[in-house]
Amino acid sequence: MTAKTARTAKKGPSSQPAVVAEDILARLRASGGRVTAPRRAIVEVLLGAGQRHLNAEEIVDAVRSLLPDVAESTIYRTVAALEDLAVISHVHLDHGPATFHFGDRTHRHLVCRRCHTIVEIPADLFADLARDLDRRYGFSIAGEHFAINGECRACRSQPT
Repeated sequence: MTAKTARTAKKGPSSQPAVVAEDILARLRASGGRVTAPRRAIVEVLLGAGQRHLNAEEIVDAVRSLLPDVAESTIYRTVAALEDLAVISHVHLDHGPATFHFGDRTHRHLVCRRCHTIVEIPADLFADLARDLDRRYGFSIAGEHFAINGECRACRSQPT
């Protein structure tokens, strides 16, 4: 885990039901996919991450620690399939690689550019902004893909 993705804090409470591996695998199966040992391992790795966001390299490393012979391409294809099914989403936090998290929690990300703390906030905090942008400019935002960068309270109180 990189320093940028490791320092996650201040998660809001989740009212969503817990994600279960068998439910995810059933969605893969229902979409015409096979449930294989590598796919099961990928789902378990993602579930094991909890609320942390893993980048593709971290997913590959974790899966290969369980099943060393799994092809990297298999892992990438499965991650893409899970994203197509809206089981997981990716977000760009800061300038690092895309990270993945479960799509069952609608939230946005604030990232401190100094300490790299990630704060998850409810997506509905952007509702007024989204309505205003649509009304004024005819523009619909898709804020789940990128984080908002700035400085957290602790870093703002420290000299630069």
